[in-house]
Amino acid sequence: MFNLNNYNPRNIKILLKKILVNCYHWVIMVIDCVKISILQKSPKIRLRVNLIAFSLIALSFLYFSLISSPSDFPVGAIIRIEKGMTLNQVSDMLKERNVIKSSVAFSNLVKIFMDDRPVIAGDYFFEEKCSLAKVLHRMTLGIYGISPTKIMFVEGLTIYDMANLLNKKFPGFNKEEFIELAQDEEGFLFPDTYYFLPTVTPRAVISTMKDNFYERIKEISEQIDKFGKELKEVVIMASILEKEARTLKSKQMIAGILWKRIEINMPLQVDAVFPYIIGKNTYQLSLEDLKVDSPYNTYTNKGLPIGPIANPSLWSLLAAVTPVSSDYLFYLSDDYGNMHYAVDFEQHKNNKRLYLY
Repeated sequence: MFNLNNYNPRNIKILLKKILVNCYHWVIMVIDCVKISILQKSPKIRLRVNLIAFSLIALSFLYFSLISSPSDFPVGAIIRIEKGMTLNQVSDMLKERNVIKSSVAFSNLVKIFMDDRPVIAGDYFFEEKCSLAKVLHRMTLGIYGISPTKIMFVEGLTIYDMANLLNKKFPGFNKEEFIELAQDEEGFLFPDTYYFLPTVTPRAVISTMKDNFYERIKEISEQIDKFGKELKEVVIMASILEKEARTLKSKQMIAGILWKRIEINMPLQVDAVFPYIIGKNTYQLSLEDLKVDSPYNTYTNKGLPIGPIANPSLWSLLAAVTPVSSDYLFYLSDDYGNMHYAVDFEQHKNNKRLYLY
């Protein structure tokens, strides 16, 4: 009994090369025999010629009709073998997808070479045409031909940003489905570097990133528990801090100011929510924009927005639960990213004149 585990594509190529060389010698032999038969008209030689010719014809028929790759082989496609599929189901599916020419030949070769062991489930990528032998070799040994793709989500991205990035990396990715499934997960998809297969589903991406979020916040679980607020409130505040400041120190200072505003029943009045609401940043906002009707509008509504406006970093999450207490009630960032604080609105207006105009 043969075992394909002892073979690899290189060995198969060598084997096929030997077969072709032998075929060449057989052809030469046929030609010589034909010459002799013509000269000697020997019945035995004519029989030998007929047998060799028949063998060559049969071998050629076998190769071109069963073993060689179909002319419309799905190059560049990903073929999925579902877990639990029978050998006959796999064979029929491969035939329907034009991966092989004969489902019967595939099934029988698996039984001969692999002791009827089922093919390994998974996604197989074919960047070039493959003969039946190579398809058999890959699918019985689980050689998928797919490498994970690196994708980095930086801090502060929204689910819409992530959907566009995923679609850019994986053209077949369903970004509409991702956005629909991730609506309630904004803020809880941890920004990090991930490795996904090209066949990854929106649900799998969300699950992976959400699991990573809960794993990473274990690093600051003590601070979160000690702070005493609901996790969703912490995430909402962290998403604002992600957009409002750069360093951990400035995030903590602003956290102190914003939590104080909530405590004294003052609107947060942060501009960071408007790119999420209407796609405008601080410098593009008009007085009318500040009045837009939205549960995320921190000028017309008191307290936190109804949800996160981005997916924050661990630093922003930490800053949200470790705010710095101060006398300040206002802050602004200049064109160079430097923070300027004020204890009252008059001082805040003066800072605007000094650092923004």
